[in-house]
Amino acid sequence: MQAIEDKVINRIYGKGRGWAFFKNDFVDLGSADAIDKALSRLTKSQRIRRVMRGIYDYPKYSRLLEQQLSPDIDKVAQALARKFGWTIQVSGNAALNILGLSTQVPTRYLYLSDGQSKTYQVDGVELSFKKTALKDMGLKLSESALLVQALKTRGQQSINLSEKQKILAYFPKEKHSTILKDTQYMTSWVYEQIKQIFEVKG
Repeated sequence: MQAIEDKVINRIYGKGRGWAFFKNDFVDLGSADAIDKALSRLTKSQRIRRVMRGIYDYPKYSRLLEQQLSPDIDKVAQALARKFGWTIQVSGNAALNILGLSTQVPTRYLYLSDGQSKTYQVDGVELSFKKTALKDMGLKLSESALLVQALKTRGQQSINLSEKQKILAYFPKEKHSTILKDTQYMTSWVYEQIKQIFEVKG
C-alpha cells in the first residue's frame, strides 16, 4: 500500500500545484481499491484536497495569505471531462478568466460538452457543462481552443503589453510553435494576433 501511495503522490507532485484528478488518472499504478485507499490516506494527511465527490486536487498555496487557494476551475473541468469521457470546449468568457484577461471575478464557468448538461458548485463558483453539438473547430490542442476562444471573445482590438505578458505566462514557450501550427487556418485576424503574441515575423 505504501509503495502505491508513494507512486500516486509522486505523479501528483510531478503535475504541479493546481492539478485536479480522479482515481482513473492512476489506474496503471495498482488496483482500484488500492488507489482509493491511497487517495483517502493522502486526503486525511492533507497532502491533497477533495474538491467534490471523486475529484481531488493538489492545491496551490499562497505564502502571502498563508493559506491554500481555491481550486483551479479549468483543471477541475478537465478532470471531470476525463472522468466521464466528455469532449469539452471552454466558452469565451471563461477563456478570458482562465488567461487573466478579464478583471471580473468569475462566479460561473461555462463549458460546451458532448456529454450531459450538468452544473457543479466548486468552492462557491458555478461550473456548468452545456450539452452541445460541438462543431469541429479544426483544432487539435486544448491550448489552441482556449486561446482562440479568448481572442474571439475579446475582439479585434490590438493586444496590449499587459495582455501579451499574461498570455505568454500561461503558455510554456515549447507550446508556441505547436499552437501556431494548429491555428494557422483560423480567421486571419485571430492568427495574426497569435503571431504577434508569440513574436513571429511575417
